[in-house]
Amino acid sequence: MWVAGQIVVGLVLLVWGGELLVRGAVALAASFRISPLVIGLTVVAFGTSAPELGVSLQAAVSGNADVAVGNVVGSNIINVLLILGAAALVTPLIVSSQLVRLDVPLMIAASVAVWGFASDGQIERWEGVVMFTALVIYIVFCIRKSRGEAKQVQDEFASEYAKTENGTINLLMQVGLIVVGLVLLGIGSKLLVDGAVSIATRLGVSELVIGLTIVAAGTSLPEVVTSVVASFRGERDIAVGNVVGSNLFNILCVLGLTSVVSPEGIAVSSTAIAFDIPVMVAVAVICLPIFITGGVIRRWEGGLFLVYYVAYTTFLVLAATQSSLAQWFTMVIAYVVVPVTALVLAASFYQSWRDSSASAEIDTPAGETD
Repeated sequence: MWVAGQIVVGLVLLVWGGELLVRGAVALAASFRISPLVIGLTVVAFGTSAPELGVSLQAAVSGNADVAVGNVVGSNIINVLLILGAAALVTPLIVSSQLVRLDVPLMIAASVAVWGFASDGQIERWEGVVMFTALVIYIVFCIRKSRGEAKQVQDEFASEYAKTENGTINLLMQVGLIVVGLVLLGIGSKLLVDGAVSIATRLGVSELVIGLTIVAAGTSLPEVVTSVVASFRGERDIAVGNVVGSNLFNILCVLGLTSVVSPEGIAVSSTAIAFDIPVMVAVAVICLPIFITGGVIRRWEGGLFLVYYVAYTTFLVLAATQSSLAQWFTMVIAYVVVPVTALVLAASFYQSWRDSSASAEIDTPAGETD
């Protein structure tokens, strides 16, 4: 009973700490006149990924590497399949051209890089340095790019993130919110990790599975709140950008820093290398064809994400309980669900291409030739 209460208290503190950290960081960034777009893509994405960072650092220091890896991999899978799926069911989500051209390809590249780094069973400290350096370069690029962004984009992000109460929230209070948020994240992450490890030990379930499910779902709560609320408010591009940005931070910042802090890097289990990390890569890759079709994530595509999340979670449960259905379930996914999904996505992409071609012909003035 105490272990369950420990996990619940840890989750509450994580969400609360993440909220305070985001609020203080956004206000502080806006006070220094940092671009609203940069605030949205970096500060807010980092804030919603702060629980993952706290939990993974605590797990690495405690010697629970599987929890640290499972937390990041599971969170990235949940962010796309569960959060975007649920948000798209509320209302179709708008995908900006920058996400398709830059951020999603970067998310795919980062996911593949992690798979490559982990292939020898260890993410070394130098590899963590490479990932974190890539994050710094990405942030610098965002800042430089923001100088030339369109005014309407600035106004949109300003209305969402830069609502500072000048004269009311002073610099000291902003810093105070950040400090309190970090403290709550530290306490909450320790309670959650300790509770999750206790459950894994008592039930005989691997720490990797606990990290991929309970811990990952708990640390993804800020993304759930941010994206679903943004979807309800009609801020549909923010819902997508938050998820993609958080996934980038999870890989480059959370795994990067965790690998650097851990004395010998992070050990990665063979199960994660053979199954869970490839699933994370596949989830990142599938975003591109879905995002690029019409610049919108439709409701049926959101439903497809949710179906895949249920299938993935079901497989984890079957494998953890060593059920005889696990092999049959894997064959159904591999030989039925995946091929059908590929055909549907190909048909959707083709239809989107035909629609865009037809629209271009209509827009071309009569009699105009090349």
